[in-house]
Amino acid sequence: MKSDLEIAQAASPTPILDLARDRLGVPAMALTPYGHYKAKLSLDYLASLPDRPDARLILVTAISPTPAGEGKTTMTIGLGDGLARIGRRSVIALRQPSLGPVFGMKGGAAGGGHAQVVPMEDINLHFTGDFHAISWPTTCSRR
Repeated sequence: MKSDLEIAQAASPTPILDLARDRLGVPAMALTPYGHYKAKLSLDYLASLPDRPDARLILVTAISPTPAGEGKTTMTIGLGDGLARIGRRSVIALRQPSLGPVFGMKGGAAGGGHAQVVPMEDINLHFTGDFHAISWPTTCSRR
């Protein structure tokens, strides 16, 4: 059986601009890309859609992980994959993981098996550079 890392490294991710356009109808101008595979969606774009009916929301929170470590991220990705498989458009929003995964205190924060975020190496404190943006002045002042 392949490890989570082997599965993640064998995946062929779709560029975020193509995925947003083709699957969700979101124009490139509504996204702020972070490389080829991640982006933030503009709140102005969301506000420009008042006639679109509200979507359904599934919130995954406060779940106890299994002994193998499957928890909120794995469940969320599995739900998104399942909805897509039955022909529903689905979007997953994950928050940055806590410090636990970074220091090896709990799961890897990227899901597991075939229900994981790739590239899994990016799911840590420098997810989008936000952490570095707020920490930079502090670290520079110590020098």
